[in-house]
Amino acid sequence: MKCLNNRYEPHVGDNYAPDKIRVIIPVGGKATRLLPLTAETSKACLRLLNRPLVEFSLLSLANQGIRNFIFGVKGYTNYRDLYDYFESGTGFSARYGIDPPIHIKYQPNVPDLGSADSARINMNYYEITNPVFAVQGDNIFDIKVKNIIDFHKEKEAALTIVLREVDNVEGLGIADIDKSGRIQKFIEKPQPKDAPSNLANTGLYVLSPGIQKIFKEKGIQQIIKNKNRLDFGYDFIPYVISTGRPVYGYTLKGSWYDVGTPKSYLEAMKNLLHSGVSTLKDFGGRLSGDDMIWVQGDSADSEKCREEIIGKIKQGKIKIEGAVLIGRHCQIDDGAHIVNSCIDNFTRIGKKAVITNSAVMDRAIVGDNTEIHDSIIGRHVMVNSNCNRPTRINAVSVVADDVVLEEGCTLRATKIYPHQHIRGEFQNQTIIAN
Repeated sequence: MKCLNNRYEPHVGDNYAPDKIRVIIPVGGKATRLLPLTAETSKACLRLLNRPLVEFSLLSLANQGIRNFIFGVKGYTNYRDLYDYFESGTGFSARYGIDPPIHIKYQPNVPDLGSADSARINMNYYEITNPVFAVQGDNIFDIKVKNIIDFHKEKEAALTIVLREVDNVEGLGIADIDKSGRIQKFIEKPQPKDAPSNLANTGLYVLSPGIQKIFKEKGIQQIIKNKNRLDFGYDFIPYVISTGRPVYGYTLKGSWYDVGTPKSYLEAMKNLLHSGVSTLKDFGGRLSGDDMIWVQGDSADSEKCREEIIGKIKQGKIKIEGAVLIGRHCQIDDGAHIVNSCIDNFTRIGKKAVITNSAVMDRAIVGDNTEIHDSIIGRHVMVNSNCNRPTRINAVSVVADDVVLEEGCTLRATKIYPHQHIRGEFQNQTIIAN
């Protein structure tokens, strides 16, 4: 089936025109695997390395000349967080020096029934006649868009899925391809024993404009009626394959991170601190060319905090090991020890606190002698602790926003939902407010 023609955008003749591409970023799920971090925060705006998670995708694509984005928002929290932070994209463009600036549109006030339905709604509403690059808001990736567009055009594909070889297929969509790259079979989140390969769906898709006709077919309407859902992985991809249309898999060689669980969040944070992505290898405020230590601060006020922290590092009053990012306006007291971690803006770290392989988000206060290992501390959290009753948090524990932990707390593999006052010892528990 021919889906393309000689004037197929974003190729006009032999000229690649990235400004013709429309990027749709569906943001409608509840991100249950990342709870409690996403209990009151859109997953796309979850802080990672001192910036919203989705900002990595926007930056990567904007640096390749793409200028037109649509946030496929569903629900109050997703819309509020994305619109309040990004608005039309001018602030983001100014922050990263992107000229001409990007332009961000938002899904009309129509609730979608899944990621593919979000693409359907936005392609129809904005009358999109150019190819769409669909991107999941929780992924971080290194990909040259021109290469995948060239592949898509060459194969005359209705739909191209970016795939990546993985060691663990659990929780991912898995594709089986032939020698030409055409997808023969696709299973969403199979049991490992049932996976047809180790090629995982990265959540990156190229959709030909003709895909809008498929959205209108009786088979798609039947899926929506029977399942009250139209998800890319569970529904749309298997359907398009079943109709015999050409669906191809483009195997990604660059880096890709699925930030879908607290564990994968911490893995992505650590890997990005050590190696970055092609469009973001320096986070600002690097101590020297060889160090993997960043202490941010540009204004006169934040520069004062930055110089104080750098002075303590040089004098050995605080110990920094591995790759560490420290945000603006932070205060770190003597004796603190930080390893392979990220400390967000306006955070205070007390005396002799130890933080390893962890993320401490903005405006948190970490008391004296606290120990945090392999865990995530949310925004505006108060961790009370002292030398007599130290608080210990470890084993991928997650403390959501606006929580107070009393002195002597112990959290091991425990999740704390927002707005709670916690005391005592907990292991493998989830604590939700009344």
